[in-house]
Amino acid sequence: MAQVVLENVYKSFPQRKGEGVALQISASERQKNVTPQEAPETINVLRRINLTIADGEFMVLVGPSGCGKSTLLRLIAGLEAMTGGNIWVGDRLINDLPPKERDIAMVFQNYALYPHMTVYDNIAFGLRRRGGEAGVQGAGRRGENFSPVESSSAMPSWVENSLVGVTRKLPKGLRYVSDKERQVDQQVRNVAHLLQMETLLNRLPKQLSGGQRQRVALGRAIARNPQVFLMDEPLSNLDAKLRAETRAQIVKLQRQLGTTTIYVTHDQTEAMTMGDRIAIMNQGQIQQVASPLELYNRPTNRFVAEFIGSPPMNFIPVQFHAPLLITHANFRFTLPETWGAALRKYDGQTILLGIRPEHLILSVPATKNLPVKVDLAENLGNDSFLSVRISEPESSINPTDKYLQVRVPPDRLVRVGEQLWLSLNPEKIYFFDPNTELAIFM
Repeated sequence: MAQVVLENVYKSFPQRKGEGVALQISASERQKNVTPQEAPETINVLRRINLTIADGEFMVLVGPSGCGKSTLLRLIAGLEAMTGGNIWVGDRLINDLPPKERDIAMVFQNYALYPHMTVYDNIAFGLRRRGGEAGVQGAGRRGENFSPVESSSAMPSWVENSLVGVTRKLPKGLRYVSDKERQVDQQVRNVAHLLQMETLLNRLPKQLSGGQRQRVALGRAIARNPQVFLMDEPLSNLDAKLRAETRAQIVKLQRQLGTTTIYVTHDQTEAMTMGDRIAIMNQGQIQQVASPLELYNRPTNRFVAEFIGSPPMNFIPVQFHAPLLITHANFRFTLPETWGAALRKYDGQTILLGIRPEHLILSVPATKNLPVKVDLAENLGNDSFLSVRISEPESSINPTDKYLQVRVPPDRLVRVGEQLWLSLNPEKIYFFDPNTELAIFM
Protein backbone atom coordinates (compact mmCIF):
# COMPACT_ATOMS: atom_id res chain seq x y z
CA MET A 1 0.00 0.00 0.00
CA ALA A 2 1.11 3.56 -0.58
CA GLN A 3 0.07 7.17 -0.41
CA VAL A 4 -0.34 8.94 -3.78
CA VAL A 5 0.52 12.64 -3.99
CA LEU A 6 -0.14 14.87 -7.01
CA GLU A 7 1.77 18.17 -6.93
CA ASN A 8 0.76 20.99 -9.27
CA VAL A 9 0.05 18.61 -12.16
CA TYR A 10 -0.55 20.10 -15.62
CA LYS A 11 -1.47 18.47 -18.90
CA SER A 12 -1.61 20.47 -22.13
CA PHE A 13 -1.81 19.64 -25.81
CA PRO A 14 -0.56 21.91 -28.59
CA GLN A 15 -3.41 23.38 -30.58
CA ARG A 16 -3.52 21.95 -34.08
CA LYS A 17 -3.98 24.12 -37.12
CA GLY A 18 -7.64 24.87 -37.68
CA GLU A 19 -8.66 23.70 -34.21
CA GLY A 20 -11.02 25.69 -32.02
CA VAL A 21 -10.06 28.17 -29.33
CA ALA A 22 -8.13 26.68 -26.43
CA LEU A 23 -9.34 26.64 -22.85
CA GLN A 24 -9.04 30.28 -21.86
CA ILE A 25 -7.19 31.73 -18.88
CA SER A 26 -8.79 34.67 -17.08
CA ALA A 27 -7.13 38.08 -17.10
CA SER A 28 -6.52 37.91 -13.36
CA GLU A 29 -4.72 34.58 -13.76
CA ARG A 30 -2.51 36.00 -16.53
CA GLN A 31 -1.40 38.77 -14.17
CA LYS A 32 -0.35 36.20 -11.64
CA ASN A 33 2.31 33.53 -12.07
CA VAL A 34 1.22 32.20 -15.47
CA THR A 35 3.11 29.07 -16.48
CA PRO A 36 4.15 28.14 -20.05
CA GLN A 37 1.57 25.38 -20.03
CA GLU A 38 -1.22 27.95 -19.92
CA ALA A 39 -0.22 29.82 -23.07
CA PRO A 40 -3.17 30.61 -25.38
CA GLU A 41 -1.84 28.37 -28.16
CA THR A 42 -2.26 25.27 -26.03
CA ILE A 43 -5.30 23.27 -24.95
CA ASN A 44 -5.10 22.92 -21.17
CA VAL A 45 -6.66 19.61 -20.16
CA LEU A 46 -5.50 19.71 -16.52
CA ARG A 47 -4.39 22.72 -14.49
CA ARG A 48 -3.07 23.05 -10.95
CA ILE A 49 -4.02 19.55 -9.78
CA ASN A 50 -2.98 19.14 -6.15
CA LEU A 51 -4.34 16.07 -4.43
CA THR A 52 -3.20 13.65 -1.73
CA ILE A 53 -4.74 10.15 -1.57
CA ALA A 54 -4.03 8.54 1.78
CA ASP A 55 -2.59 5.06 2.21
CA GLY A 56 -5.47 2.58 1.78
CA GLU A 57 -8.02 5.26 0.85
CA PHE A 58 -10.77 4.84 -1.76
CA MET A 59 -10.69 8.13 -3.68
CA VAL A 60 -13.29 8.84 -6.37
CA LEU A 61 -12.70 11.34 -9.19
CA VAL A 62 -16.06 12.52 -10.52
CA GLY A 63 -17.14 15.13 -13.01
CA PRO A 64 -18.82 15.65 -16.38
CA SER A 65 -17.42 14.19 -19.58
CA GLY A 66 -14.32 16.07 -20.74
CA CYS A 67 -13.36 17.40 -17.30
CA GLY A 68 -9.98 15.57 -17.36
CA LYS A 69 -10.56 12.80 -14.81
CA SER A 70 -9.56 9.91 -17.10
CA THR A 71 -6.55 11.87 -18.34
CA LEU A 72 -5.43 12.32 -14.74
CA LEU A 73 -5.74 8.58 -14.15
CA ARG A 74 -3.64 7.86 -17.25
CA LEU A 75 -0.95 10.27 -16.02
CA ILE A 76 -0.72 8.34 -12.76
CA ALA A 77 -0.52 5.05 -14.67
CA GLY A 78 2.20 6.40 -16.98
CA LEU A 79 0.09 6.06 -20.13
CA GLU A 80 0.28 9.81 -20.77
CA ALA A 81 3.19 12.22 -20.32
CA MET A 82 2.75 15.15 -17.94
CA THR A 83 3.33 18.72 -19.06
CA GLY A 84 4.34 19.75 -15.55
CA GLY A 85 4.18 18.74 -11.90
CA ASN A 86 5.12 15.71 -9.82
CA ILE A 87 3.47 12.40 -8.96
CA TRP A 88 4.60 10.46 -5.89
CA VAL A 89 3.63 6.89 -4.99
CA GLY A 90 4.82 6.24 -1.47
CA ASP A 91 8.29 7.75 -1.24
CA ARG A 92 9.01 7.31 -4.98
CA LEU A 93 8.80 10.08 -7.57
CA ILE A 94 7.37 8.22 -10.58
CA ASN A 95 7.34 11.01 -13.21
CA ASP A 96 9.89 9.29 -15.45
CA LEU A 97 9.16 5.66 -14.62
CA PRO A 98 7.58 3.49 -17.35
CA PRO A 99 4.17 1.98 -16.48
CA LYS A 100 5.53 -1.49 -15.67
CA GLU A 101 7.82 -0.10 -12.97
CA ARG A 102 5.19 1.96 -11.14
CA ASP A 103 3.64 -1.01 -9.27
CA ILE A 104 0.16 0.17 -10.31
CA ALA A 105 -2.69 -1.93 -11.72
CA MET A 106 -5.40 -0.39 -13.89
CA VAL A 107 -8.91 -1.63 -14.64
CA PHE A 108 -10.27 -0.22 -17.90
CA GLN A 109 -13.81 0.58 -18.97
CA ASN A 110 -13.66 -1.89 -21.88
CA TYR A 111 -12.18 -4.76 -19.80
CA ALA A 112 -9.11 -5.12 -22.11
CA LEU A 113 -9.06 -8.92 -21.88
CA TYR A 114 -7.08 -11.14 -24.26
CA PRO A 115 -9.81 -12.86 -26.33
CA HIS A 116 -7.71 -15.95 -27.17
CA MET A 117 -6.79 -16.64 -23.54
CA THR A 118 -8.87 -18.37 -20.90
CA VAL A 119 -9.91 -16.59 -17.72
CA TYR A 120 -7.07 -18.39 -15.93
CA ASP A 121 -4.46 -17.21 -18.41
CA ASN A 122 -5.82 -13.65 -18.46
CA ILE A 123 -5.38 -13.41 -14.70
CA ALA A 124 -2.00 -15.15 -14.79
CA PHE A 125 -0.60 -13.13 -17.71
CA GLY A 126 0.80 -10.25 -15.69
CA LEU A 127 2.13 -12.55 -12.97
CA ARG A 128 4.04 -14.64 -15.49
CA ARG A 129 5.57 -11.60 -17.17
CA ARG A 130 6.76 -10.12 -13.90
CA GLY A 131 7.80 -13.49 -12.55
CA GLY A 132 9.90 -14.11 -15.64
CA GLU A 133 11.85 -10.92 -14.99
CA ALA A 134 12.37 -10.69 -11.27
CA GLY A 135 9.64 -12.61 -9.53
CA VAL A 136 6.29 -11.17 -8.56
CA GLN A 137 7.83 -8.21 -6.78
CA GLY A 138 6.20 -7.24 -3.52
CA ALA A 139 3.37 -9.71 -4.01
CA GLY A 140 3.49 -10.77 -0.38
CA ARG A 141 2.96 -7.36 1.17
CA ARG A 142 -0.58 -7.98 2.37
CA GLY A 143 -1.18 -11.45 3.65
CA GLU A 144 -0.05 -15.00 3.22
CA ASN A 145 -2.40 -15.65 0.30
CA PHE A 146 -0.20 -13.42 -1.87
CA SER A 147 3.36 -14.61 -1.44
CA PRO A 148 6.24 -13.64 -3.75
CA VAL A 149 7.37 -15.99 -6.47
CA GLU A 150 10.78 -17.47 -5.84
CA SER A 151 12.55 -20.21 -7.73
CA SER A 152 14.90 -22.80 -6.27
CA SER A 153 15.81 -24.10 -9.72
CA ALA A 154 19.35 -23.57 -11.02
CA MET A 155 17.97 -23.50 -14.57
CA PRO A 156 18.20 -20.09 -16.32
CA SER A 157 14.90 -18.26 -16.13
CA TRP A 158 14.53 -17.97 -19.91
CA VAL A 159 14.91 -21.74 -20.32
CA GLU A 160 12.46 -22.40 -17.51
CA ASN A 161 9.93 -19.98 -18.96
CA SER A 162 10.25 -21.57 -22.38
CA LEU A 163 9.63 -25.06 -20.99
CA VAL A 164 6.58 -23.84 -19.10
CA GLY A 165 5.17 -22.16 -22.21
CA VAL A 166 5.86 -25.06 -24.58
CA THR A 167 4.37 -27.73 -22.31
CA ARG A 168 1.42 -25.72 -20.97
CA LYS A 169 -1.07 -27.25 -23.44
CA LEU A 170 0.09 -30.83 -22.88
CA PRO A 171 -1.68 -33.29 -20.52
CA LYS A 172 -0.92 -32.59 -16.87
CA GLY A 173 1.53 -35.45 -16.51
CA LEU A 174 3.70 -34.11 -19.35
CA ARG A 175 3.80 -30.43 -18.34
CA TYR A 176 6.86 -28.80 -16.87
CA VAL A 177 5.75 -26.85 -13.79
CA SER A 178 8.33 -24.53 -12.27
CA ASP A 179 8.27 -23.15 -8.75
CA LYS A 180 7.25 -19.81 -10.22
CA GLU A 181 4.34 -21.38 -12.09
CA ARG A 182 3.17 -23.11 -8.91
CA GLN A 183 3.08 -19.76 -7.15
CA VAL A 184 1.25 -18.18 -10.10
CA ASP A 185 -1.30 -20.99 -9.99
CA GLN A 186 -1.82 -20.49 -6.26
CA GLN A 187 -2.38 -16.76 -6.66
CA VAL A 188 -4.77 -17.18 -9.60
CA ARG A 189 -6.87 -19.65 -7.63
CA ASN A 190 -6.85 -17.44 -4.53
CA VAL A 191 -8.13 -14.52 -6.60
CA ALA A 192 -10.74 -16.72 -8.32
CA HIS A 193 -12.00 -17.80 -4.90
CA LEU A 194 -12.08 -14.21 -3.69
CA LEU A 195 -14.20 -13.16 -6.69
CA GLN A 196 -16.29 -16.35 -6.70
CA MET A 197 -15.36 -17.35 -10.24
CA GLU A 198 -13.60 -20.69 -9.75
CA THR A 199 -15.97 -22.29 -12.29
CA LEU A 200 -15.06 -19.74 -14.97
CA LEU A 201 -11.31 -20.31 -15.13
CA ASN A 202 -11.38 -22.44 -18.30
CA ARG A 203 -13.74 -20.19 -20.28
CA LEU A 204 -12.80 -17.67 -22.95
CA PRO A 205 -13.93 -14.03 -22.58
CA LYS A 206 -16.52 -14.44 -25.35
CA GLN A 207 -18.23 -17.09 -23.21
CA LEU A 208 -18.73 -14.66 -20.30
CA SER A 209 -21.36 -12.05 -19.48
CA GLY A 210 -20.42 -8.40 -19.07
CA GLY A 211 -20.35 -8.69 -15.28
CA GLN A 212 -18.17 -11.80 -15.42
CA ARG A 213 -15.71 -10.10 -17.78
CA GLN A 214 -15.47 -7.17 -15.39
CA ARG A 215 -14.70 -9.56 -12.54
CA VAL A 216 -11.90 -11.08 -14.62
CA ALA A 217 -10.46 -7.61 -15.23
CA LEU A 218 -10.65 -6.92 -11.49
CA GLY A 219 -9.07 -10.29 -10.76
CA ARG A 220 -6.14 -9.57 -13.07
CA ALA A 221 -5.49 -6.33 -11.19
CA ILE A 222 -5.88 -7.92 -7.75
CA ALA A 223 -3.57 -10.83 -8.62
CA ARG A 224 -0.67 -8.43 -9.21
CA ASN A 225 -1.14 -7.10 -5.66
CA PRO A 226 0.03 -3.58 -6.60
CA GLN A 227 0.53 -0.57 -4.38
CA VAL A 228 -2.30 1.31 -6.15
CA PHE A 229 -5.46 0.34 -8.05
CA LEU A 230 -6.67 2.67 -10.82
CA MET A 231 -10.22 2.11 -12.11
CA ASP A 232 -11.51 4.01 -15.14
CA GLU A 233 -15.32 3.82 -15.19
CA PRO A 234 -15.29 0.01 -14.86
CA LEU A 235 -19.08 -0.31 -14.42
CA SER A 236 -20.33 1.85 -17.29
CA ASN A 237 -20.91 -1.15 -19.59
CA LEU A 238 -23.10 -3.01 -17.09
CA ASP A 239 -26.87 -2.88 -16.68
CA ALA A 240 -28.35 -1.13 -13.63
CA LYS A 241 -28.85 -4.21 -11.44
CA LEU A 242 -25.44 -5.68 -12.18
CA ARG A 243 -23.82 -2.27 -11.71
CA ALA A 244 -25.23 -2.04 -8.17
CA GLU A 245 -24.04 -5.56 -7.32
CA THR A 246 -20.55 -5.04 -8.74
CA ARG A 247 -20.28 -1.64 -7.05
CA ALA A 248 -20.85 -3.25 -3.66
CA GLN A 249 -18.39 -6.01 -4.48
CA ILE A 250 -15.62 -3.56 -5.45
CA VAL A 251 -16.04 -1.62 -2.20
CA LYS A 252 -15.97 -4.83 -0.16
CA LEU A 253 -12.84 -6.07 -1.95
CA GLN A 254 -11.05 -2.75 -1.53
CA ARG A 255 -11.71 -2.75 2.20
CA GLN A 256 -10.62 -6.36 2.46
CA LEU A 257 -7.37 -5.78 0.55
CA GLY A 258 -6.67 -2.30 1.94
CA THR A 259 -5.12 -1.15 -1.34
CA THR A 260 -5.05 2.55 -2.22
CA THR A 261 -7.67 2.98 -4.96
CA ILE A 262 -8.42 5.85 -7.36
CA TYR A 263 -11.76 5.37 -9.09
CA VAL A 264 -13.02 7.48 -12.00
CA THR A 265 -16.72 7.86 -12.77
CA HIS A 266 -19.23 10.38 -14.11
CA ASP A 267 -22.02 8.74 -12.08
CA GLN A 268 -22.61 10.64 -8.85
CA THR A 269 -24.43 7.65 -7.30
CA GLU A 270 -21.27 5.57 -7.65
CA ALA A 271 -19.21 8.42 -6.24
CA MET A 272 -21.46 8.97 -3.22
CA THR A 273 -21.78 5.30 -2.31
CA MET A 274 -18.21 4.11 -2.95
CA GLY A 275 -15.70 6.79 -2.03
CA ASP A 276 -14.10 7.55 1.32
CA ARG A 277 -13.57 10.97 -0.25
CA ILE A 278 -14.61 12.48 -3.56
CA ALA A 279 -12.73 14.93 -5.77
CA ILE A 280 -15.13 16.94 -7.94
CA MET A 281 -13.53 18.01 -11.24
CA ASN A 282 -14.63 20.52 -13.86
CA GLN A 283 -12.77 21.98 -16.85
CA GLY A 284 -9.46 20.45 -15.84
CA GLN A 285 -9.46 21.63 -12.23
CA ILE A 286 -10.47 20.18 -8.87
CA GLN A 287 -13.43 22.08 -7.45
CA GLN A 288 -13.68 20.42 -4.03
CA VAL A 289 -12.32 17.38 -2.19
CA ALA A 290 -14.37 16.09 0.73
CA SER A 291 -16.39 13.19 2.12
CA PRO A 292 -19.68 12.43 0.31
CA LEU A 293 -21.91 13.97 2.98
CA GLU A 294 -19.76 17.09 3.29
CA LEU A 295 -20.03 17.65 -0.46
CA TYR A 296 -23.79 17.30 -0.22
CA ASN A 297 -24.23 19.50 2.86
CA ARG A 298 -21.50 22.13 2.31
CA PRO A 299 -20.73 22.53 -1.41
CA THR A 300 -17.99 25.06 -2.02
CA ASN A 301 -19.52 26.57 -5.18
CA ARG A 302 -22.51 26.42 -7.48
CA PHE A 303 -21.01 23.73 -9.73
CA VAL A 304 -20.52 21.30 -6.85
CA ALA A 305 -23.97 22.08 -5.43
CA GLU A 306 -25.58 21.41 -8.80
CA PHE A 307 -23.52 18.31 -9.63
CA ILE A 308 -24.03 16.48 -6.34
CA GLY A 309 -27.64 15.52 -5.72
CA SER A 310 -30.30 13.98 -7.91
CA PRO A 311 -32.30 15.83 -9.08
CA PRO A 312 -29.84 18.74 -8.89
CA MET A 313 -30.14 21.77 -6.65
CA ASN A 314 -32.50 24.56 -7.74
CA PHE A 315 -31.25 28.17 -8.03
CA ILE A 316 -33.44 31.25 -7.69
CA PRO A 317 -32.12 34.83 -7.98
CA VAL A 318 -33.41 36.89 -5.03
CA GLN A 319 -32.87 40.39 -3.66
CA PHE A 320 -31.36 40.66 -0.17
CA HIS A 321 -32.38 43.44 2.21
CA ALA A 322 -30.58 43.77 5.52
CA PRO A 323 -30.91 42.53 8.09
CA LEU A 324 -32.68 39.26 7.05
CA LEU A 325 -35.22 39.78 4.27
CA ILE A 326 -35.05 38.25 0.80
CA THR A 327 -37.53 39.19 -1.90
CA HIS A 328 -38.58 37.78 -5.25
CA ALA A 329 -41.32 38.80 -7.66
CA ASN A 330 -43.42 35.98 -6.20
CA PHE A 331 -42.52 35.77 -2.51
CA ARG A 332 -40.92 37.45 0.51
CA PHE A 333 -39.04 35.42 3.10
CA THR A 334 -37.38 36.27 6.42
CA LEU A 335 -34.18 34.28 7.03
CA PRO A 336 -32.99 32.78 10.31
CA GLU A 337 -30.81 35.17 12.35
CA THR A 338 -27.70 33.07 11.69
CA TRP A 339 -27.55 34.49 8.12
CA GLY A 340 -27.31 38.13 9.19
CA ALA A 341 -23.51 38.52 9.40
CA ALA A 342 -22.71 36.43 6.30
CA LEU A 343 -25.07 38.37 4.01
CA ARG A 344 -24.58 41.89 5.39
CA LYS A 345 -22.30 43.00 2.55
CA TYR A 346 -24.91 41.95 -0.06
CA ASP A 347 -27.52 44.44 1.19
CA GLY A 348 -29.55 45.66 -1.79
CA GLN A 349 -27.91 43.18 -4.18
CA THR A 350 -29.11 40.12 -6.08
CA ILE A 351 -27.78 36.80 -4.82
CA LEU A 352 -28.50 33.18 -5.77
CA LEU A 353 -30.67 31.15 -3.43
CA GLY A 354 -30.07 27.41 -3.66
CA ILE A 355 -32.53 24.80 -2.45
CA ARG A 356 -32.63 21.07 -3.12
CA PRO A 357 -35.79 19.40 -4.54
CA GLU A 358 -36.39 17.49 -1.30
CA HIS A 359 -36.36 20.71 0.72
CA LEU A 360 -39.25 22.31 -1.18
CA ILE A 361 -42.44 21.42 0.70
CA LEU A 362 -46.02 21.41 -0.57
CA SER A 363 -47.85 24.11 1.39
CA VAL A 364 -50.67 26.67 1.32
CA PRO A 365 -50.95 30.12 -0.30
CA ALA A 366 -48.87 32.69 1.60
CA THR A 367 -46.58 35.62 0.83
CA LYS A 368 -43.58 33.61 2.06
CA ASN A 369 -44.41 30.66 -0.24
CA LEU A 370 -43.67 30.22 -3.94
CA PRO A 371 -46.54 29.72 -6.45
CA VAL A 372 -45.73 27.21 -9.21
CA LYS A 373 -47.48 25.32 -11.98
CA VAL A 374 -46.76 21.64 -12.66
CA ASP A 375 -45.33 20.91 -16.13
CA LEU A 376 -44.26 17.31 -15.63
CA ALA A 377 -44.84 14.62 -13.00
CA GLU A 378 -42.63 11.53 -12.73
CA ASN A 379 -44.00 8.85 -10.42
CA LEU A 380 -41.38 6.21 -9.60
CA GLY A 381 -43.33 4.32 -6.97
CA ASN A 382 -41.06 5.05 -4.02
CA ASP A 383 -40.62 8.70 -5.09
CA SER A 384 -42.32 11.35 -7.16
CA PHE A 385 -40.48 14.17 -8.93
CA LEU A 386 -42.15 17.26 -10.33
CA SER A 387 -40.88 19.73 -12.89
CA VAL A 388 -42.62 23.01 -12.10
CA ARG A 389 -42.59 26.53 -13.49
CA ILE A 390 -42.61 29.57 -11.25
CA SER A 391 -45.83 31.46 -11.82
CA GLU A 392 -44.96 34.94 -13.11
CA PRO A 393 -47.04 37.85 -11.76
CA GLU A 394 -49.64 39.20 -14.19
CA SER A 395 -47.93 42.61 -14.20
CA SER A 396 -44.65 41.17 -15.48
CA ILE A 397 -43.35 42.51 -18.77
CA ASN A 398 -41.62 39.89 -20.93
CA PRO A 399 -42.11 37.09 -18.36
CA THR A 400 -39.58 34.29 -18.51
CA ASP A 401 -40.22 30.72 -17.44
CA LYS A 402 -38.22 29.45 -14.50
CA TYR A 403 -38.22 25.73 -13.88
CA LEU A 404 -37.63 23.96 -10.58
CA GLN A 405 -37.38 20.32 -9.57
CA VAL A 406 -39.45 19.20 -6.58
CA ARG A 407 -39.48 15.91 -4.70
CA VAL A 408 -42.86 15.04 -3.16
CA PRO A 409 -44.20 12.06 -1.18
CA PRO A 410 -45.22 9.17 -3.49
CA ASP A 411 -48.74 9.07 -2.07
CA ARG A 412 -49.39 12.69 -3.11
CA LEU A 413 -50.98 12.53 -6.56
CA VAL A 414 -50.19 15.61 -8.65
CA ARG A 415 -51.64 16.40 -12.07
CA VAL A 416 -49.90 18.22 -14.89
CA GLY A 417 -51.16 21.82 -14.97
CA GLU A 418 -52.01 21.85 -11.26
CA GLN A 419 -51.22 25.04 -9.30
CA LEU A 420 -49.14 24.44 -6.16
CA TRP A 421 -47.58 26.52 -3.38
CA LEU A 422 -44.13 25.58 -2.14
CA SER A 423 -42.54 26.54 1.16
CA LEU A 424 -38.76 26.65 1.67
CA ASN A 425 -37.19 24.73 4.53
CA PRO A 426 -35.33 27.60 6.27
CA GLU A 427 -32.68 25.23 7.66
CA LYS A 428 -31.77 23.91 4.20
CA ILE A 429 -31.22 27.12 2.25
CA TYR A 430 -27.93 27.90 0.47
CA PHE A 431 -26.66 31.19 -0.96
CA PHE A 432 -24.10 31.80 -3.70
CA ASP A 433 -22.31 34.91 -4.90
CA PRO A 434 -23.79 35.77 -8.34
CA ASN A 435 -20.40 36.79 -9.77
CA THR A 436 -17.96 34.21 -8.40
CA GLU A 437 -20.60 31.49 -7.84
CA LEU A 438 -18.82 30.63 -4.57
CA ALA A 439 -20.94 29.50 -1.66
CA ILE A 440 -21.74 31.99 1.08
CA PHE A 441 -21.42 30.24 4.44
CA MET A 442 -22.97 31.29 7.74
